[in-house]
Amino acid sequence: MARVVSIATDLMLASRVDAALTAAGHHVVLAQSVAGAPLDGADLIVADLDAESPEALAATGLLTLGYYSHVDIDTKAGAEGAGVDKVVPRSRMARELPELVAGMLGD
Repeated sequence: MARVVSIATDLMLASRVDAALTAAGHHVVLAQSVAGAPLDGADLIVADLDAESPEALAATGLLTLGYYSHVDIDTKAGAEGAGVDKVVPRSRMARELPELVAGMLGD
């Protein structure tokens, strides 16, 4: 399957992302920022938009899925404007992560 870099500073959320994507057959690498992430060979970045700027994510040139607090519409608009490929509320990401990733990767 895919190599996914998960960027989050919340360890509980990072572990949920890791568990869901590993169960779906993906190889997950955890990082706290784009700057510290091993991006070589990555297929997708899944990032908490509270942990990383949308501009930094878009600048990687990789496929990106960003998630945000559903009440923070400014973060959503900023991420979409910066070029993050898919931007979803944190609750949807937690509920549908394997399906979202499969859809983005064309699986």
